[in-house]
Formats: sequence, C-alpha cells, structure tokens
Amino acid sequence: MHDIIRQLQEKREAARLGGGQRRIDAQHAKGKLTARERIELLLDEDSFEEWDMYKEHRCTDFDMAEERVPGDGVVTGYGTVNGRLVFVFSQDFTVFGGSLSETHAQKICKIMDHAMKVGAPVIGLNDSGGARIQEGVDSLGGYADVFQRNVMASGVVPQISLIMGPCAGGAVYSPSMTDFIFMVKDSSYMFVTGPEVVKTVTHEEVTAEELGGAVTHTTKSGVADLAFEDDVEALAGLRRFIDFLPLSNREQPPVKPALDLADRVDESLDTLVPANANQPYDMKELIAKVVDEGDFFELQPDYAKNILIGFGRMEGQTVGIVANQPLVLAGCLDIKSSIKAARFVRFCDAFNIPVVTFVDVPGFMPGTSQEYGGIIKHGAKLLYAYAECTVPKITVITRKAYGGAYDVMSSKHLRGDVNLAWPTAEIAVMGPKGAVEIIFREEKNDPAKISAREAEYKKKFANPFVAARRGFIDDVIMPHNTRKRICRSLAMLRDKQLDNPWRKHGNIPL
Repeated sequence: MHDIIRQLQEKREAARLGGGQRRIDAQHAKGKLTARERIELLLDEDSFEEWDMYKEHRCTDFDMAEERVPGDGVVTGYGTVNGRLVFVFSQDFTVFGGSLSETHAQKICKIMDHAMKVGAPVIGLNDSGGARIQEGVDSLGGYADVFQRNVMASGVVPQISLIMGPCAGGAVYSPSMTDFIFMVKDSSYMFVTGPEVVKTVTHEEVTAEELGGAVTHTTKSGVADLAFEDDVEALAGLRRFIDFLPLSNREQPPVKPALDLADRVDESLDTLVPANANQPYDMKELIAKVVDEGDFFELQPDYAKNILIGFGRMEGQTVGIVANQPLVLAGCLDIKSSIKAARFVRFCDAFNIPVVTFVDVPGFMPGTSQEYGGIIKHGAKLLYAYAECTVPKITVITRKAYGGAYDVMSSKHLRGDVNLAWPTAEIAVMGPKGAVEIIFREEKNDPAKISAREAEYKKKFANPFVAARRGFIDDVIMPHNTRKRICRSLAMLRDKQLDNPWRKHGNIPL
C-alpha cells in the first residue's frame, strides 16, 4: 500500500510540474502564467476538481514512447466561479508546447460532454502550438472531435475561449465556434497560417502580432471580443463576465441583489439629445444612466464602433444591450456592425437573456464598398436575428429611425414586445431633406419652396406620433423615465412564452 501511495504522489508531482521547472520559468519569463496557475486564479479557492491527471499519450513514433508526461499537456476538470459551476480546460505550453494529441483531445471532449449533461459553461484557456505532428492524423481526428462538441454545445451551454498564447492552424476553429473570445495583448495570437507561410505565398512581411495579435482581432477582424493587458487582468475580467451569464439554456439569467431603485429617474437624459439633428451624442451615457449602478460590460468596444453591444442589469437581472452609436458614422448600420449585433442577439436569444435596444439610426451605410461587400446579405443577418428572437425585446427610439434600418432595429413589426420613443424621435422612410428632394424634385431649384416643403415634412413625419397612431410605438415617454419604463416592461415580460414554428433549423443568410 505504501508503494502505491508513493507512486501516486510521484505521478501527481510529475503532472503538476508539467514540462519541468525550466519550462515553467521560461513561461514566467514571457509574462505568462502556467496552466495550473491560471485555473487557480479563475476558479474559487479550493473548488477545482481535476480529471484525468494521469492520462498519457499512446504515441510510439519518433521516440515519443520515452517522453510521456502525466496529463499530456492539458489540465481539465470543474470548479466554481463566484459559487457557480463551470467546466474548464487549460492547455499547458510547458508540455510539448501545449500541442493537441489524441488523448489531449479526449480530455477536453470529456468535460464538454459532462458540461452539456449537467448544464454548465465551458471555459477554454488556450495556449497551444497546434496539432502534435508526431501523431499525424490521430491529432487531426482529435481536433475534429472537439469541433463536433463545440457545435453540439452551441446554444446549450455558454462557451468561452480565453486565448493566452499561440493558437494557429486548425486550433483556431474551436475558439471561433465558441460564443466569446478574449485575448491577452502581446502574448496571444490567432491565425490560420503563420507569418512565414504568408511571406512564402503572398510575399507579405508581417509579424505574428500584426497578423493575429489581440489588437488586430479586436479592432480589425472582429474575431475577438476583448483584449486584456496580461493573464491576471484577463482572468479577473472573465470572472466578472461569467456573472452575467446563465449556466445553460435551461436556466433564466442570473439575478443579483439590486441596490439601484427600479423607478429611479435621471433628469439629465432630457437634454441628452442635441437640438440640432445632425449633432452627435454619446449613447454610452444613456446606457450608463439606465442600467443598474452604471455597470455595463461592453463587448467588442473597438470594432464596428457605430454599434454598441454588451451586458448590463436591470433590477438585478441580466439584459443584453444593443445600441446605435451616433458618435461613429452617425450610427449608420454597415456590414461589420450588422454582423456584430446579429451574433450578440442570437446569443441572448439562445440563453433566455432579454434584449434592450436603443435606436438612433439614419439608415444603412451607402457606397460601393458596402454594396460590393454584401451589405444586403449582411444587413439581413441582423434582421433575421431580431425576427427569430423569442426572448423579451424592449426598444427605445431616442432620435432617428429611418428606412429599413427602423424595421431592422427590433421594431414592432419584428415582434418587438414593448416599443417606446422619446419626444425627439423621428420615424420615417428617410430624413426630411432627402425626402423633399425626391418628392418635390421639380422644385429643387427653388430654395424657398424646398425650405417650406422641408418644414412641412418635418412637422408631419419627423416625430414619433405617426407611428404611435398606428400602434407601432406603444408610448412616447420622457427620457428621464427610461429606466423606470424598461424595468416595468421587463417585469411584465418575465413569464413571456413564444415558440417559433417547428423546424430542423432556419437558414440564416450567412
């Protein structure tokens, strides 16, 4: 018995050391934590239950039989974050560069299968050089097994990827299918082909950071949702983020004790929208003054800035927020912003999170680059997402809601539950100037007549009352009452039930 206990202790120590102290020191020298240190920071103290610590690869080629490390380059198990269950895997770069083998993949698949059974999020801490070359097709098969779990878990349990090191080649496709991707600046990167291949094929010279670093993916490609300064900040941010999410699609969003009064009014909102219709304002100010204690967890803040997405709370309940941003491109919808918002709305719908939409949109972005880029199909993604969405949907139009963009932004016609407007709202096919120049084109050379026609159009259409008369707007409210009216609407909709017609799945315009 003593021999067995000693052997157990030796194997545990070998697993905890991973690739050895020298490689651990090298990891620290790069400013990176080890796989186990990351788990310790992410999970509540003493809550981690590890699985498959002793699992080893079965490869015998290329002298691999002599190189076996317990755990095989990934630490897996479950624990709690702020008392709530999560499953986690953390790739260990000190063991074969964190490369994925057949058994490495099996460990990840096991926790994903259990996460779906019990209904708990899956968090992946990615730090891997890719497929283990020595294993050939076995490692590729392992990746495919993980991919299949990503697809099966989609919409069932939240999946979050935190990229904390290299993630290249086929390795990027698992994170790309998860719900959210966070990265660490200067130490993580994602790309399908590395700088060397790019140089060989296209003759472009680019660094790994420029090609697939955290800044690139949070500002240019939109692949990642947030970039953090270091491992510690990233793990702390992830702990905060998890608190907004339900554990699975079988749960309602979490509710935290709310210190903020539901009927709080904010008189400053009455002057938020400038008198000049062409003058911008910051929609973030409205969001901060409406959500509980000004706590707004924004996603993709540096990508497609003309639309805002993120999570907040109303009376302690998580809500998803989508808002046009007049400070950027006047809040127009374009290709990037449509895709950004559509994916977010679909996540909220999958996980029972109500969607609150703040609208100030002059239309879709015109121009050849948008048309050639497929704005028709990409804009339809947002339309499809809102139309398919069955969770409570509350919409507040603050200023402009013109043309097809009015329809798309959670209008009553797309089964919006509660649609409100401020007195400053303008709901019409297009702005007064453009409309008059089309309707009265024969008078366009007469400035006096055009000016009079424009004033007439503004009086008739540049207000929320035409839509309100038809029931497309449920009420015109004073801005200072916005929080109170949203909270009351959410309380009324708490037991909403709405089912779409049965189908295998829809065919969103991808």
